[in-house]
Amino acid sequence: MDRAAVTEKLTGIFRSTFDEPHLVLTDAMTAEDVAAWDSLTHINLILAVERGFNLRFTMREARGMRNVGDLIALLEKKAA
Repeated sequence: MDRAAVTEKLTGIFRSTFDEPHLVLTDAMTAEDVAAWDSLTHINLILAVERGFNLRFTMREARGMRNVGDLIALLEKKAA
């Protein structure tokens, strides 16, 4: 799965999780950039990403992501 496909699928997951139909992802985006992104929605987001991409993150992977760009890169790596 290439970066564009990962980003497109991930955008849908973010929009659904945060109930923001016009949310646009950027590599630098963090929880500080999305009003509804708190600790509970973060857990829901990680679970939704795991379900959507049919994979599991290790604790190290989940804690190592600093922004959406890191998440996209990790998803590209795991989907390869």
